Amino acid sequence: MRKKTIAIGSALASSALVLSGCGDGGTAEGYAASGNVTMIVPFAAGGGSDIAGRATAAGLEEVTDRTITVQNIDGGSGAVGYSEFLGRNGDGNYLLATETALVALPLTQDVEFTYQDFTPIMKLGEDFTIIVANGDSELDSCTDLVEKASSERTVVAIAGETGLDNITFSLIEDETGASFDRVPFESGGDMITALMGNQIEAISVNPGEVAGQLESGDVKALCAASEERYEYEGFEHIETAAEQGIDVAFAQFRGVLAPGGISEEARDYWIEQAQAYAETEAYTTYIEDNLLQPTVEYGDDFGDYLAENEQEIREALDL
Repeated sequence: MRKKTIAIGSALASSALVLSGCGDGGTAEGYAASGNVTMIVPFAAGGGSDIAGRATAAGLEEVTDRTITVQNIDGGSGAVGYSEFLGRNGDGNYLLATETALVALPLTQDVEFTYQDFTPIMKLGEDFTIIVANGDSELDSCTDLVEKASSERTVVAIAGETGLDNITFSLIEDETGASFDRVPFESGGDMITALMGNQIEAISVNPGEVAGQLESGDVKALCAASEERYEYEGFEHIETAAEQGIDVAFAQFRGVLAPGGISEEARDYWIEQAQAYAETEAYTTYIEDNLLQPTVEYGDDFGDYLAENEQEIREALDL
């Protein structure tokens, strides 16, 4: 079997305040950092993107001593929020909590933007997915899920065509020949509600989104679509999909963008603040509480990662 894996990005950032990828040598010293800042989250409240956006906004508030307000703009699997952000070109007082939809949306939908229209600031880390079912489900593994989907109608939830969940289920279908019926939702929180209401069979979500429900037994893990088992306490018992004979792994990135067209000084300012945030206890708490891998990148290095990620998603979705 050919291994179907979306590659994990970079190694950990080494030094907190050594600029990585700051381009032509501009410095943040010339940027007049003032005024309130808006962090756009292009998804509804309650999901992994919302958690990432709010944690990052709070962390950057701490290091910048500026007010950063989170604004959820959902719709179109993220397209509405990204389109709103596109209209903020040149405004250094706007940020956006980004993830895989940034790269996948332009590949699958008729939108006005690509990742190249924005300014990459920071990749926070990477977020593998686990596949879970209702705690009372007859399914106990991803093998069970595949067997059911190979013989009868099996309904799963996705947060849009471009989300990590749809990519994961597509990879499983390619690997096994199973076929899933998909029902779209706007956020991970909506999917979890539907799962617990027995409206769907399974969902593929970030572990941090269902940690509480797993602990309570309201949902149960079928497998982790990760390269190795989690080392985080309470998740180490979850078998990988590969351990169950399904050679699939997928991780999406979490990151921060600034609008396109901002000054070199504004870009350098936000990169410096992001590097300072990565050294705080707040960043470590976000990563550990949400079970991410802290593969941090900044500026042009983050941009290079996005170019590689675009090619990987093309291959995953056969585009």
